[in-house]
Amino acid sequence: MLVGASLLVVTGLWVAGGGLSALSGWAGGLTSLGRLTGLLASDLLLVQVLLMARIPVVERAVGQDRLARMHRLAGFASFTLLVTHIGLITGGYAAGELPRVPGTLWDLTVGYPGMLLAAAGTACLVLVVVTSVRAARRRLRYESWHLLHLYAYLGVGLALPHQLWTGQEFLLSTLATVYWWTLWAAAAGAVLAFRVGLPVARTLRHDLRVTSVVREDHDVVSVYVTGRRLDRLPVVAGQFLTWRFLTGPGWTRAHPYSLSAAPDGRSLRITVKALGDGSAQVAALRPGTRVVVEGPYGRLTERPRTRRRLAFVGAGVGVTPLRALAEGLPYAPGDAVLIQRGTPLFARELDVLARERGLRVLHLPGPRRAPDSWLCSGPADDRTALLGWVPDVAERDVYVCGPEEWTAAVRRTLVAAGLPAAQLHVESFAW
Repeated sequence: MLVGASLLVVTGLWVAGGGLSALSGWAGGLTSLGRLTGLLASDLLLVQVLLMARIPVVERAVGQDRLARMHRLAGFASFTLLVTHIGLITGGYAAGELPRVPGTLWDLTVGYPGMLLAAAGTACLVLVVVTSVRAARRRLRYESWHLLHLYAYLGVGLALPHQLWTGQEFLLSTLATVYWWTLWAAAAGAVLAFRVGLPVARTLRHDLRVTSVVREDHDVVSVYVTGRRLDRLPVVAGQFLTWRFLTGPGWTRAHPYSLSAAPDGRSLRITVKALGDGSAQVAALRPGTRVVVEGPYGRLTERPRTRRRLAFVGAGVGVTPLRALAEGLPYAPGDAVLIQRGTPLFARELDVLARERGLRVLHLPGPRRAPDSWLCSGPADDRTALLGWVPDVAERDVYVCGPEEWTAAVRRTLVAAGLPAAQLHVESFAW
């Protein structure tokens, strides 16, 4: 609602500034539409920043998965509007004459205040958008993608002088000026407060340090962390934090890892699979290594729970938050089942939960039987197999965590089995 309202305000400011009346002429119409697309692009650009500023009330209400999807959608929409803005403004100043467009674009870039900075900012945003396309992300390491994505902040910052010096609607009225300055201040303030200030404050307050690293599998390790007053860290089972281990070069790159054990107020545990440079280095952490964290984040918690009975479905290292939930959530013996795909993790711990809490555990090893399936080989289709294991799955809250395509397959099966959307809680590995 707030995003839609902001776009309506921007459009209203454009109309109040004579945007509609300017559409009567060819050249003036192109220029006016160029201003509108530029305003909408700027608005969505700042919305992107706010969506990923880790604002606690927004994160708790929406969740990081949905915020990331909204951020991506707003990003591509903003970039499309930005390119359209450049084309329309250039066409308008060229009086709609195509042969004049290249020269006009050059004159606008070098002759107007702030335009060279805006061009550099646009180049940064192009870099971010190109590396955010799914095909490009698959070819990049997470560490490289994360570093390149930070150029979005530089792109946003370089666009401000252009709006201040040459943006007619930015200074058209007191209302317009107040609106844009408020939006810029909110975006900058949210980043400084929640991406910098709060993590620094929590890190200093809790003085987190690695105590031990335990190997769970040949490429999976668990890291135990302790600190001061961890009972005051507002984290619950199922949530994740972004972690920076102060080990030397590369410490600035944060990695999101879920808790693999319910927090007890004395220590935290994460379990990491070696999938990239950062995660591969986790196994070499030494006791005493200082830790910087952001968070906690995520809605894969008890908060959205609506039913007494539970089902947990995880693949590989995606079982980590589900193992924490199986330990931390209340349920009666026999009321919770955990389905684990791939190499079993935490076998002994899950055996203890089975004996002491009545958790039913089902291991499904082996490769997927088909690209659109989330199960291993078997005589039944996914829906029939699931209903055979959990006949009342539609009457449970179901928590799912794993790779993005795998969780999408699980979601389709659960919907086909009759599970209402309100009872499905998903977290996927995507960036």
